[in-house]
Amino acid sequence: MSRATEQLAPFAVAEAASRGRQHPDPFAGGDSPFELDRARILSSTAFRRLMHKTQVFVTGLSDHFRTRLTHTLEVVAQSQRLARAIGANARLAGAIALAHDLGHPPFGHAGEIALAQCMADHGGFEHNLQSLRVVDYLEHPYPPFRGLNLSYELRESLIKHHTRYDHPDQAAPVNDDAARELLASGPRPPIEGQIANLGDAIAYALHDTEDALFDLSWHGDGGDLRESVLSSDQLVASPLWAEAAERVQAVWPGAPTHAIRRPVLDEMNRLLIDDAAAESRRRIESAGIDSPDAARTSPTDSVAFSSAMEAKLDVHQNLLRDAVYRHPSVARMDDEARRVVSELFAVFVKDPAKMPARFSARIGDQTPQRVACDYIAGMTDRYCRGEYDQWVTRRGGTRLV
Repeated sequence: MSRATEQLAPFAVAEAASRGRQHPDPFAGGDSPFELDRARILSSTAFRRLMHKTQVFVTGLSDHFRTRLTHTLEVVAQSQRLARAIGANARLAGAIALAHDLGHPPFGHAGEIALAQCMADHGGFEHNLQSLRVVDYLEHPYPPFRGLNLSYELRESLIKHHTRYDHPDQAAPVNDDAARELLASGPRPPIEGQIANLGDAIAYALHDTEDALFDLSWHGDGGDLRESVLSSDQLVASPLWAEAAERVQAVWPGAPTHAIRRPVLDEMNRLLIDDAAAESRRRIESAGIDSPDAARTSPTDSVAFSSAMEAKLDVHQNLLRDAVYRHPSVARMDDEARRVVSELFAVFVKDPAKMPARFSARIGDQTPQRVACDYIAGMTDRYCRGEYDQWVTRRGGTRLV
């Protein structure tokens, strides 16, 4: 049995049932549609730039912290694992996860907040909408059409992507006909898109915990952040961590806490995946979800954690918020990032000629604000700092090409 025809549950999106692509595509070849999506995302410039974009701790602070790229790869792994557990299309779920953050700006959520504020009166900015804009328009490797010409199912999952870590107050209006068409299919993405939503949440909970526990003083890096921002003692307040730790300590009684952090995180992963798989199967059966369209139009999510696990995640997320995301060192980095993005945006809107010609040439067809937003959203942390030095501080930063 080929990979494209392996047995899937009735609610899964089968390769042969894909709704296709926006444009006739002479380059599509004989690949399965979702394998082709994956290949095009992997070879895109937007994907490569994720390597130098902040997850939580600003890139350059340490080589050991997650970046937006490593986060993405972990979301792919979680999504494929959950998809296989419930009989969904793991290739599609993985491809959606691979593309879900292509529209994320530099400096993590601080950069997104800054761009959303800059664009508040100019059409808005939200990174899920920007991810769709990247794959539909900003990437342009094929002469016959703009964008990567990805599958309908992947594109609708990008615009419908949401997790507990997103910021609903930053929602931007949908002013694009293609985006409206995707939203018209129903309020929810297909099962595989919902899986990527949960894969994103699982990856966040695990890797933000591990990064926050990382003791930089052992590795001689970290700048003014010389020790971990979270301790294992603080994590005892998290029921999710405590349950996982109890299971691990039953195998290695007496082991020092710092020595079993990775096994505890692995056990947390198992708890989250097992819970999500069981709850999703229960919801799918209870609601009679027997097709992709049934999942799209369902009044509730078909893929979810149980209410008990949601409560545990709430406690864990609140702990991370208070101890990590609001840590003074992280807050200082975020404040600086917002200032850099906001001031650079103002420079480019005032003088679009300071942007590369491929961007400034769009002024007229598009507003200076939208073009500047596209330009900054595509930057890596390093490139953004270089442009800031070039045009704001005048320290002679080097434009990276």
